[in-house]
Amino acid sequence: MRSSLRERGIHIYESERSDDVSAPDCIVAAGGDGTVVRQIGDAIARGLPIGIVPLGTFNDLARTLGIPLDVDAACDVIARRHECVIDVGNVNGRYFVNEASIGISSRITRLQTPEVKQQFGHFGIVLTALRAFQYSRAIHADVYFDGKAQRFRTVQMTVANSDRFGGILKVENASIDDGWLDLYSVDIKSFREAFSIARAIFGGKHHHTPGLRELRSTQFDVRTSHPHRITADGEPAGVTPATFRILPKALRVFAPPLA
Repeated sequence: MRSSLRERGIHIYESERSDDVSAPDCIVAAGGDGTVVRQIGDAIARGLPIGIVPLGTFNDLARTLGIPLDVDAACDVIARRHECVIDVGNVNGRYFVNEASIGISSRITRLQTPEVKQQFGHFGIVLTALRAFQYSRAIHADVYFDGKAQRFRTVQMTVANSDRFGGILKVENASIDDGWLDLYSVDIKSFREAFSIARAIFGGKHHHTPGLRELRSTQFDVRTSHPHRITADGEPAGVTPATFRILPKALRVFAPPLA
């Protein structure tokens, strides 16, 4: 990867020494979505764009932005320096680009060890989801948004910044630069409902599906009767109560022009 960047005239700084002749003008994140997310705070603070070389298992952000999964082709995108400006989510002081969740997904994240990802790839999501569902318990949550409140009984609540997340999920009528967060809540009472909802979500046609509720806002305040773990793009992000908010047009990323 380093040689591919150097071949394209990109100088790689090995350190941030005070005697460097010039300062870096971008940050390159080589890895999965978690690697990119860990660079967001630095990129925003320094006003630098991020270049992505997708080396993770799912690479949701790269797929959303149309960044090639081939290393050399991804380096070509960085070398061309075309910037897209995207929204960023924040929960409990943690950034996310794809989604942040409570419920089954937090258990799935713990079950999806590097060994599972390496051995089963995308199918590992299905395996760990079925295992997690066996131990799921309903979460009672109050969600406050736009001066309103709704009460939820849910096994999974996801606040999405993008139309693609979870490695295999893609939904309609959402994008990573639309200035909105989309909340999806799932209340599954049986395996039969679980498969019905999964079929609707995987097919991208999830409106009016029994057991699935959707909200759209720029901020959601979520309160639960007991603390529940939150994950943000697969990384731990504290526990509830929590405020999920959108930071519109907050991050510059090297990518092909968004459709």
